[in-house]
Amino acid sequence: MGKKSLKKDTKDKTEEKDLEIENLKNQSRLDRDQIARTLADYQNLEKRVAQEREELKKSANSGLILRLLPALDTLILAQKHTKDEGINLSVKQIFDTLEREGLIKIEVVGKDFDPQLMEAVHVAEGVEGKVIEELRPGFLLNDKVLRAAQVSVGHAI
Repeated sequence: MGKKSLKKDTKDKTEEKDLEIENLKNQSRLDRDQIARTLADYQNLEKRVAQEREELKKSANSGLILRLLPALDTLILAQKHTKDEGINLSVKQIFDTLEREGLIKIEVVGKDFDPQLMEAVHVAEGVEGKVIEELRPGFLLNDKVLRAAQVSVGHAI
């Protein structure tokens, strides 16, 4: 073999190695990109699962609270008709507990009638469109209507 042939073989081997190095670098970049995408997908999945878990908890709470509200309504009625401190304390403790779970009583008396928050079950003489009396309290749970308030609405006669 001559010098030219040896140089050509060395040059070919160098080009092959350079090409192989370039291919490995490209594959490494592709692998890093794939790992980054996979990690981002996993982090998004973790966030979505945590959010779904929180929504499930809120949903479960709303079902339980809805089942408790009739008993609370009865206590509120008893509170209106008696001066029993035990009933007053019980109602306050129940409300405090439910408020910590995100329940908010809808304030309606003297307000304009709002069909998104209230259900008009009675019309009486009074200021047109104003709530005269709350017949059954309404509640928001986590800023969503859990139960609309039943109200008596004023009507000019």
